[in-house]
Amino acid sequence: MKKSLLMLLFAFMTVSVATSCRDEKSTGEKMEEGIDEVGDDIEDGADEVEDAVEDATDDN
Repeated sequence: MKKSLLMLLFAFMTVSVATSCRDEKSTGEKMEEGIDEVGDDIEDGADEVEDAVEDATDDN
């Protein structure tokens, strides 16, 4: 009984240490990632518009 209790305690401690060591992103890093994603979305949208214009002009 004592060994199983110690094993359970050890497992709990291991899990708690592993989850507490995760890297937390700062607000600045989150903002930078958001800005990068918006920039990528704008570029994708511009590419789609360019393709649509090319397709429209190819038909005439």
